[in-house]
Amino acid sequence: MYRIIACDLDETLLSSDHSVCKRNLEAIEKARKAGVKFVPATGRGYHSVDPTLRQLGLMGEKGEYVISFNGGAITENFQNRLLHFEGISFDLARTLYERGLTYDVGIHIYTRDMVYASNITPEDFESLSARMKISRIPDDSLDFLRGTDIVKALYVNTDHEYLRGIEADYQDLASLMDISYSSNRFIEFNRKGVNKGAGLLSLARLLGVRPEETIAIGDNFNDLSMIKAAGLGAGVRNSIEGLKKDCDYITEASNDEGAVAEVIEKFILS
Repeated sequence: MYRIIACDLDETLLSSDHSVCKRNLEAIEKARKAGVKFVPATGRGYHSVDPTLRQLGLMGEKGEYVISFNGGAITENFQNRLLHFEGISFDLARTLYERGLTYDVGIHIYTRDMVYASNITPEDFESLSARMKISRIPDDSLDFLRGTDIVKALYVNTDHEYLRGIEADYQDLASLMDISYSSNRFIEFNRKGVNKGAGLLSLARLLGVRPEETIAIGDNFNDLSMIKAAGLGAGVRNSIEGLKKDCDYITEASNDEGAVAEVIEKFILS
């Protein structure tokens, strides 16, 4: 029997209007009543998940959890209790920021509660502001963050091949960080060994759940590690093609059609 579902948010659980559709809500509620934990697993920060937690009825709940920052943090929803945290060093963050300035990318530097940004459009700034606290990086320097916990960094460009070229340029940093991709426009940099798969396995250990008793659902490369780590790895129909070959199951439904509910109906409720 499956006991944990770790589920990506954007382009997976959430419809294009950023809400959870009725089919998904009903299936998740039934799974929870059957004793299955439903755990959002996102590259975003914990507090940006609040609207989704409210819709799911998980906001502030004891014994309910979120994996955020691509596995950089695991939080119990009750009183936002931080159970696990792994960030990047200030020196690595500064290197990523300074080298990022030489590329045609927007740059995000994430702390636990804030994202600091450089070279982003007003539209992107407004979009981020709707979900999390954001500030522009002052004076082209990260020195103001020295001594602050930094979770991850990412670059933004809609040309995926351009981002792949950046990864190729960063082989000298490969021993320090895990690199992943999301939303077809982000390249993300976490501490080495930090990813959604490691986060899922860490949470499973905390809860006394075996890896084979877990399901992971996603759509993009930053979901690949948890899809491989889980007992059942599922991709939604709109997943990027490069992910599908590693999935145990691909849904017939897209994220706009209740893909997460399809997985629950087939592998838990049936």
